[in-house]
Amino acid sequence: MKILIASSEAVPFVKTGGLADVAGVLANEYKKMGLQPAVILPLYREIKKAASSFNIKPLNKEIAVRVGNDIEKGILWKGTTSEGADAYFIENEKYYDRDELYCTPEGDYPDNAARFIFFSRGTLEALKALNLRPDIIHCNDWQTALIPVYLKKIYRNDFPKTATLLTIHNLGYQGIFPKTDMPLTGLGWEMFNMNALEFYGKINFLKAGIIFSDIITTVSRTYAQEILTPEHGFGLEGVLRERKDDLYGIINGIDLDYWGPLKDKFIPANYSSKDLSGKAICKRSLQAELGLPVNSSPLIGLVSRLSSQKGLDLVIESMEEILRSGAQIAVLGKGDEFFQNALLECRKKYPGHLSVTIGFEEALGHKIYAGSDIFLMPSMYEPCGLGQLIALRYGAVPVVRKTGGLADTVSEYSPSEGKGTGFLLKSHSSEELMKKLQKAIELYYDKKEWDKIVKNTMAQDFSWGKSTEKYVSLYKKALKAIT
Repeated sequence: MKILIASSEAVPFVKTGGLADVAGVLANEYKKMGLQPAVILPLYREIKKAASSFNIKPLNKEIAVRVGNDIEKGILWKGTTSEGADAYFIENEKYYDRDELYCTPEGDYPDNAARFIFFSRGTLEALKALNLRPDIIHCNDWQTALIPVYLKKIYRNDFPKTATLLTIHNLGYQGIFPKTDMPLTGLGWEMFNMNALEFYGKINFLKAGIIFSDIITTVSRTYAQEILTPEHGFGLEGVLRERKDDLYGIINGIDLDYWGPLKDKFIPANYSSKDLSGKAICKRSLQAELGLPVNSSPLIGLVSRLSSQKGLDLVIESMEEILRSGAQIAVLGKGDEFFQNALLECRKKYPGHLSVTIGFEEALGHKIYAGSDIFLMPSMYEPCGLGQLIALRYGAVPVVRKTGGLADTVSEYSPSEGKGTGFLLKSHSSEELMKKLQKAIELYYDKKEWDKIVKNTMAQDFSWGKSTEKYVSLYKKALKAIT
């Protein structure tokens, strides 16, 4: 089976969030299974600067992509993933030679519609130029959601046997643009209707992808049900209900070779559930590195995109009470300027108790997972979440909101039964957050009970095996749908 994973980011090449992990790891897992996967990405400035380290080189191939009335040129590059899967890149300096992928702290790039129309249509033009005919194109989020539309409306004769699967990683991001951007798509005004791109007088890339994809998936069973409701559907619940027979929830896995305390090269001491002494070393080292007192206080880790979705409002609102409990907090992430500034202000207010690092530093992320006693993730909604999966693997007990993938992967700890892996907030409130954190902190000081819950967390298996099998099964289903 020939599989093309079209994504706006993928590890190890470029990453802003969990989408990159999923896209990159899936390609590697399929390669190990003996399939023929490839990934395709825009050639961002960040990738081009590191091209030699990834052995990415330009091919002697150029594509011409229509964006509105203009023809935009793209230069094709090629490299490989860590497992040897092909990785293709489309270069266009006008669209991708920028500091960031999608936005700056001030807001989205104003030409994002054109940038990802070019990438979606350019992906199909690249396949033609490379003479590749995948069985399935696995699209991811709004940035590639026009591929199924173009495939059915413009390129069907070029790819008569290619099916599409669209994965929604986060329904909160849909690619909504003004009606005036419609001509850029090249699809014609007859497609500006409620059964295609139109969405309350604007155009919606993700909506179009949902309608035209052969199969739709999202990243947990609970989230697949939640997005059919007005509370979590972001205006697309009606469209999704119409496709509910083709909608599936598949929980993400994590790369166990990369994320695992027994072999992790970024942490100062390796450890396992059988010998947790290395975790204590990791904690002391992290405290020292971040300028926190090196003591036995419970250390709470938070590695996250800094946005309202992630429940940062609750964390900031509760900061004084959390720190008054005697806990320390280590934050790593970047995102909305409001939350970045609010956390930096908190750091000034509580020196020696709170560490805040703005950015995505891979090594520090590993150290926080390994060194933290508790991992905080009070998301307002969470399609799947990778943070809690990694935290479980490293024995950082998760305190999370009972929603989406968090509800599917973390179970409430019961001291009487000795079962469970964390603590779940039932509502989005600072009172509930403190209630659950206090439960965790109380348990932390009971070493026997704490060791029990830590070992429970580390016993969980979130490898990709079952998930990749489910995806392949759905690829076959999609192929049957077009024959």
